Amino acid sequence: MRDTKRATRFAFWILAVAVLLLTGKYLEGHAILKETSPAASSSVAGPDVPIKLRFNVRVDANRSKLQLLHPDNTVTELKLEKQPAPDTLAARAAGLAAGAYAIRWQVLAPDGHITRGEIPFKVTGS
Repeated sequence: MRDTKRATRFAFWILAVAVLLLTGKYLEGHAILKETSPAASSSVAGPDVPIKLRFNVRVDANRSKLQLLHPDNTVTELKLEKQPAPDTLAARAAGLAAGAYAIRWQVLAPDGHITRGEIPFKVTGS
């Protein structure tokens, strides 16, 4: 009887670990920024700058937003382009003068968590 309980308990833990390993991708919580263009703290040629952010999970573009922070501390809402992939947001900033900018982002992950961040970059002359 004791060996049967031990075997049952062992089988339960093996099954639990297998389920966690197989569903781990679906259990990820927050959207984590994996790749950006422009890269953080980089310098890019202006005046037009394509923007692309790729995350570790799909993001809801309808409930996400991108803003451009200008050198004079004003903020511009960036219009999101059609999602090139479920885990990616894209936009374009046009007519930027030389200076220090930042992209402020906010995304909604499938589990309902909202994640935010900023990506500083510099625009050089064209």
